[in-house]
Amino acid sequence: MDIAQLRAHIDDLQSTLAKKVSQQRAFFESQLADLSGYVSKRATAAYKVVAPNGRAGKRAKAQPRYQSKKDKSVKWSGRGMTPIWMRDEMKGTKLKKEDFLIK
Repeated sequence: MDIAQLRAHIDDLQSTLAKKVSQQRAFFESQLADLSGYVSKRATAAYKVVAPNGRAGKRAKAQPRYQSKKDKSVKWSGRGMTPIWMRDEMKGTKLKKEDFLIK
């Protein structure tokens, strides 16, 4: 097969795949629409009692637990990835994460 034939074959396969995807999407959307008819007001009310909406409030900002040895104004709460300043200060030394704890 030359490149033109391969390109034509790929285009044909892509159009066939797009048709199949749209058919599947239409099928599942119709199934979902049929299922929504089964939900009654009682079931909705029971669900609201069991699973209330969201949290009661927002989470407080995390207090810093670690601070830099070189610059005391640089702090980290301990959440998420280790900050670059801490990695740089630990590199080539025997310092560990616990050495940066705020006492």
